[in-house]
Amino acid sequence: MSELVPGGNLPLPGGALTVRVPGPFDVSALITDDDGKVRGDADFVFYNQPTAPGARLDGGTLTVEPSRLRPGAARVTVAVTPADPGTPLGTLPVPVLRVTDAGGRAVAHFTPPRPERETVLLLAEIYRRADQWKLRALGQGYADGLAGLARDFGVDVVDDGAADGSGEGPPGTSRPGGGPATPSIPAPRRGGGPGATSAPTAGPGSRPGRSPATPPAPAPHRGSGPGADPDGFLRLVNSARARAGSPPVVLDARLAAAAREHASAMAAAGRLGVEGHDGVSVYRRVTAAGFLYLTVGEHLVSGPRTPADLVEYCLGTDHPRRTLHDPSFTHAGLGRAAAGRSGDLYWTALWARPLTPADLDRTAARVVELTNGERVRAGLPPLTVDPRLTAAAQAHSADMVARDFYSHTSPDGGQPWDRAAAAGSTRRTIGENIACGQRSPGEVVTGWMNSPGHRANILKPAFTHIGIGFAGGGRAGTYWTQLFGA
Repeated sequence: MSELVPGGNLPLPGGALTVRVPGPFDVSALITDDDGKVRGDADFVFYNQPTAPGARLDGGTLTVEPSRLRPGAARVTVAVTPADPGTPLGTLPVPVLRVTDAGGRAVAHFTPPRPERETVLLLAEIYRRADQWKLRALGQGYADGLAGLARDFGVDVVDDGAADGSGEGPPGTSRPGGGPATPSIPAPRRGGGPGATSAPTAGPGSRPGRSPATPPAPAPHRGSGPGADPDGFLRLVNSARARAGSPPVVLDARLAAAAREHASAMAAAGRLGVEGHDGVSVYRRVTAAGFLYLTVGEHLVSGPRTPADLVEYCLGTDHPRRTLHDPSFTHAGLGRAAAGRSGDLYWTALWARPLTPADLDRTAARVVELTNGERVRAGLPPLTVDPRLTAAAQAHSADMVARDFYSHTSPDGGQPWDRAAAAGSTRRTIGENIACGQRSPGEVVTGWMNSPGHRANILKPAFTHIGIGFAGGGRAGTYWTQLFGA
């Protein structure tokens, strides 16, 4: 193991790397090109957006597999912030970086100089030099928090309190009828912010909006039931689920078609990834096949030669085993494809639950329940569900999936107050939280509450009403909207 000093670097072994920073810290990562700039929202990995091609954040552990980063990626910069937002790092233990390889062997250890007033610290970067990936110790801090960090990585940020309330503006500004709300995470100008962002409160405007979107009831699944399991995959899966106390799943032809398409895309590229070489995510393939889902899971694996080998692998690893056993899934699909030169098999197993109007209502009600629980604990009155805000929130989540963007500002320039007005709302003050990638109401509300800008909207005393939107698909898999009104 190497003990690094600031500026020190060392070559890295092949395969996945695990990065940990023990203590009261949140770990995040920025994926950049050679110029050190992000391309967009998908390049920021943090607690509200925990995955990107080649990078995954699970709790406080960041796993990076350089060979599976998006095309053009040349650097992954690891940053830490206090788990309690706004706390100076100098009041906490020194954040110590620990890096291990795929076999759990220690690769590097770095203890930076003690920070003082900084609230963000760049600990290290994993970077490519020619064909070799290396690790460099940094120890660079930002006293102005994530806003300062974001500017250095090519993200446009509006400073706290910068707006004068005289007109429309991006997140972090205000319009007449509402005060400013600062984005908790800086947002790239191209299509939104990473994971979850909060929008200002404002009075309704006059820009035309879009009509509300509600999910249709799913079509009956095709290709399921006895006799549709030629490889024995379903039998193996349901046997394992039964032992875990989970209900059986059925095979669905739409999921199988999406799984085959994604496996073929991975085989053509010779690498695993949520996005194939064609830039299409596995989630988008699922919805394009006609399967609208409430929740989704995936196994992307190379190496096994048979479905039995694949199931055995999934049952032998913690996270894949939890997915296979997840009682919320009701449908499954399997696809495989062989890489041309190597002959390696690439597998995609998909797990999902169809989206029904009743399930959507229950999911939205649970988000409202958890949100109101936070308000009651803060001594605030609960919010009342407003059907017009609900319609606007649902339309925005569906629109983000359909038009492949992630932002409070839609591609045609629409803002939260515009969408509320288009849905028929006459409320004078509007606020919005959005998030992507979370798989449950509990996960998304926890993420919002861990983020100052979103928490400020949830706990704003003036708000009296709320609407919730949810849609599955797109790049991140799930898109959530909270729309507040007063």
